Amino acid sequence: MASISASLAVSAPAEVSTSTPNRAFSGLSKSASFFAPKSVNPLSINNGSRVNAMLVVDPYNNLKYETLSYLPPLTDEQIAKQVDYIIRNGWNPCIEFDRVGSVHRTNFSGSGYYDGRYWIMWKLPMFGCTDAAAVLREIAECAKEHPDSFVRVLGFSALRQVQCAGFLVKKPSI
Repeated sequence: MASISASLAVSAPAEVSTSTPNRAFSGLSKSASFFAPKSVNPLSINNGSRVNAMLVVDPYNNLKYETLSYLPPLTDEQIAKQVDYIIRNGWNPCIEFDRVGSVHRTNFSGSGYYDGRYWIMWKLPMFGCTDAAAVLREIAECAKEHPDSFVRVLGFSALRQVQCAGFLVKKPSI
């Protein structure tokens, strides 16, 4: 019992130095950096590097569909480089198409259910493909057969059993 009462004993506070007088807090000064006036021209904003500001392509009328969709349409050479990347990583290229191009609801409006989650596969994945030109030929054939559809290329990993890459290669000609 004595040990409990000894541990509960409160020691006297240590002597506090009074060399610096306490001043009442008077609020933040107006010279604080977060009170600086905002720039009138958003293009004059500097992010600390050599780039001042980067504008995106019309954000209201330019839907984003897949990776790289914010860029101008890719050329065949650029698509071939992306497909080469897929092949170098040992992934299997696959071509898919869809008329809507994004997740959409048609039959049921409950949460978590979307009809357009999956695109239609163009033929089978190109297992063992080692030539980007073969993929470009399949893209052209798919686009010719389905001119009103979005076309994308995916890269599937046989090791991880997942999609590792995906990008849009064609938008419909409307």
